[in-house]
Order: sequence, then C-alpha cells, then structure tokens
Amino acid sequence: MAIGRPVSLTNNVASKTISVTATASQTLFTVTGGYRINQVAVFRNGVRLADGSDFTARDGATVTLLSAAAVNDVLEFQIFDDFRVADAIINASAEQTISGNLTVTGTITGVGTVTGSTVTGAAIGISSGGTVVGAAKTLNFIGTGNTFAMDGDTVNISIAGGGGGGGGLGTAINYEDGTTSPFSYFDRETTVSANLMLDATKAGASESIIVSVIPNINISSGVAVTVGAGKTMIIDVLQIGDL
Repeated sequence: MAIGRPVSLTNNVASKTISVTATASQTLFTVTGGYRINQVAVFRNGVRLADGSDFTARDGATVTLLSAAAVNDVLEFQIFDDFRVADAIINASAEQTISGNLTVTGTITGVGTVTGSTVTGAAIGISSGGTVVGAAKTLNFIGTGNTFAMDGDTVNISIAGGGGGGGGLGTAINYEDGTTSPFSYFDRETTVSANLMLDATKAGASESIIVSVIPNINISSGVAVTVGAGKTMIIDVLQIGDL
C-alpha cells in the first residue's frame, strides 16, 4: 500500500494498444480490459477512424463500426488512461486498513480513538514533584485513596490518607502551595457500619495489636466487630480522649 500523498488524476496518461482481426461483415468488437469513454482511438488497417462517423464507443466495453469490416481487416484500439497508484491512502476516506507492520520516524498526530489489545514498546514518562524519575509501560493504582485526573497531556495523581506530616498519623494538612505541613488531622469520632472480622486474613498472620487513634468508635446497630484469636485491640492508642 502506498504511503503519503495520494496520487490523483493528472495530465500524464498511460496508453495501451489492442489489435484484433475482423471476420467477414463484423461490426461489434469487444475491447479486452475495457476503456474509458471518450478515451479510445480506433484504427482500421492503419487508418484512424472518426468517433461518431466511423464508429461508436459508448459503453466502456465494446466498439461498433458503422461500416462493417471485411475479413482479415486489422482493428487497433488505443486505450488512454490516467496514471494511478493502487491501494493509496486516500485523504478523508471513511475507513482504510493497513495490513502488516508500519514504521514511522517522527511524530504521529491524530484525533479520535486508538483501539488495540496490546501496545508494545510504548512508554510513559513518570515525574515526582515535577522531577522526571523514569518511564514505564503500565501504571497500576493500588490501595485506597488513589485518584488521578487529566491535565492536558499530564495525569495528576493524588494519594489521600495517612503517611503525611504530623509524624505520619491521620490525613496530612498541606500548605497553600500544596506541599506538606508538619500537621495532620483525624476525626474525633467514627462509626463502623458493616460487620468486621479482625483475624489472620485482615490483621496479620501472627499475633498482632490492632489500634485506632480515633477516641470514639461507634458500632452501628446489628453490626458485629469480632477480634480473632491472637489479636489485641486498643482504642484511642494516643489517649486523645483524655486531653
């Protein structure tokens, strides 16, 4: 398939000549491969015939002599056509398909949707705080509190939850410019609204201590919080409720 600017009709033409030998009184001749209407010249024994006076050619397939040929007359049909490139990419065509591999050196710019099951070799640059740290083929968001938003060609990733300022407890309180301050916060009261089993599947395979920095833990009616074997629960580990 040709790539690049499609070739359109031009003043450059290609031609071919087809010769046939007539039978006695033959008037109808089929032109092998056909012709473009008004783009065929007819010769009879080397003499050019006039369209409309000596012959008609109006269907793109046959030529009719107005005066029957004699046996062994030689009819020549000179076919004119434009120069074209087969399978060119056509500008503004509704749908086109390229089979095989396509290698492009430079930038590909497009509008629409890119659909595919596998993208091989593609990479995305990753920055932290505006500093480039590398590139990857996949971004995998895990855990709770992970969100991302598009900002032009950039994906802004926000991670909410603990691990900020104030010793890593609670939710970080940032400065006006978005940087982390030394403070964090957590709610004074919270409610457990669904059954919760605190066993080896959620609180470690070995003996462990389950803690909460929130002083007031309310259990909704009909909800059970079960502390499994080998687990110890401590509410208000920082004793905030005594302040």
